[in-house]
Amino acid sequence: MRVLLTGGAGFIGSHVADRLVARGDDVVIVDSFDPFYDPAVKRRNIQPALASGRTTLVECDICDLDGLESAVAETEIDAIVHLAARAGVRPSLERPLDYVRTNVEGTQAMLELARRRGIRPFVLGSSSSVYGDDTPVPFREDARAATPISPYAATKRAAELVCCAHAGLHGASIACLRLFTVYGPRQRPDLAIHKFAKLMMRGEEIPFFGDGSTERDYTYIDDIVNGIVGALNWCVRAEPGAFEIMNLGENVTTSLSRLIELISAELGVVPRLRRMPHQPGDVQRTCADVARARELIGYDPHTGMKEGIHRFAEWLRSQP
Repeated sequence: MRVLLTGGAGFIGSHVADRLVARGDDVVIVDSFDPFYDPAVKRRNIQPALASGRTTLVECDICDLDGLESAVAETEIDAIVHLAARAGVRPSLERPLDYVRTNVEGTQAMLELARRRGIRPFVLGSSSSVYGDDTPVPFREDARAATPISPYAATKRAAELVCCAHAGLHGASIACLRLFTVYGPRQRPDLAIHKFAKLMMRGEEIPFFGDGSTERDYTYIDDIVNGIVGALNWCVRAEPGAFEIMNLGENVTTSLSRLIELISAELGVVPRLRRMPHQPGDVQRTCADVARARELIGYDPHTGMKEGIHRFAEWLRSQP
């Protein structure tokens, strides 16, 4: 297939590009290289995919539908994997309009591109944040997910809803994937594991929010990529109008305190903590029920935190 992959130069997207290329697909990476973090890092992420000869790069804002449509006018596209988004819970409290534009309007623009081009398979990267703080754990996809506690979470849920409407109206086959705290090589530098590891290596203090009891379902990047590619395969096989939401997590939780213990043990350093109050918008706990993804796409996460942190630390030590 030829897959249009938005956000393809980012952490998750670049790994998906590598996997698609490895299995023989052609990939059109769409990325705006937003300066949320260093664009040079993103360009380094996609060097292997671009070197393969099976990948082309389109530098474009996903909200610029006319510009994107013009850029791919002569390119046959079989499926869309839409991972581009404005990420981060805490920044969304400060710039909510930016999040609405990118995560909701941008998703609608990609769906419109799919409609105009007759592209049926469509995968959306959503987030476990949509479950909020009042969903029983482990989180199941049939939970209401109607009380998000950050603009980021609200825009991700809105993106799912416009996808649902599109599938019913235009006969697309859509999988919305709720990703649970992804980590591994190429992780964004603002995310906890990457940020904590760098601070520890420099002997600096780590921001420690709350009492350390918050828990996350950390999911290793290889497991996430398996899920995304499996969902893409499902969309290709599914009937027109099919719509599914699936959790992609490890189904295991790790507390903030335990996370810091694992990173410090791997790096061989004693962490210095800067204790801070619990942050608005942060949920207390995330944990995925992955039964639906296991049934529909054969999703089988198996990378434990200790092994995942080890692989991440090895990659981090190799970076400039």
